[in-house]
Order: sequence, then C-alpha cells, then structure tokens
Amino acid sequence: MIGRSGMNSKLIRYSMQIAMIKQLLNLSLITESEFHQIKGKTMREYGIISDLTS
Repeated sequence: MIGRSGMNSKLIRYSMQIAMIKQLLNLSLITESEFHQIKGKTMREYGIISDLTS
C-alpha cells in the first residue's frame, strides 16, 4: 500500500513529466497528436484517471 507521501511523490513525478512534454509541444518539437498520445500513456502509467486541467 502506498502511503500519503508516496502518493504525493508519484503525483509530483507525473506532473513534472506532463510539464516537460507540454514544453516540447510549445517548442513545436512534438505534434499535438504526439502530446496526447504521450500524455495518455503517462496517465495510465501513473494511475491518473482524470485530467482536470484540460
């Protein structure tokens, strides 16, 4: 079972990865489609079921 600090750490790592791929998108280094594919895979990997920032 993951404790509270483990869940927070996991959420921080997820957020950092999303921020990095968002930067790649903003710099036109990846396409919108690639961004959504990577984001979806990252959400599944980290067990994120909803994105309230979309």
